[in-house]
Amino acid sequence: MINTKYYKLIEKIKAEIAKDGVTTAIIEDLKAMREMVVLENQPLLAKVIRLTFQHIEKNDTFNVAIPEDEPIEGHEEEQVVSTEINAVESLDYLLSSMTKYDMKSNELDIRDFVADLKEQAGEDW
Repeated sequence: MINTKYYKLIEKIKAEIAKDGVTTAIIEDLKAMREMVVLENQPLLAKVIRLTFQHIEKNDTFNVAIPEDEPIEGHEEEQVVSTEINAVESLDYLLSSMTKYDMKSNELDIRDFVADLKEQAGEDW
């Protein structure tokens, strides 16, 4: 179980991005979060946090799309997919997923974010 400081940092970052948008000002908080999850032996969280702050450092924003839901059988035509990325909504979604990282659906979303971040960074591993 990750300590309460982790959750407080998530809430702090969410409040900052809601107020100011995604800026490099949140990078130090992300680095502090990463140290916490490394100590708690949470490699998936450590990876997504590292890739996130590296992405923000490089791009001055978070231009990674929220993972798409799997279509419900028989309702594929009803699914609307937006190609526009809202950095605040996307990062807020990731942070929310990280608060309940042990839920299977959130874990899958985090893995999707990792894959997208690695692809944008050119990482092959």
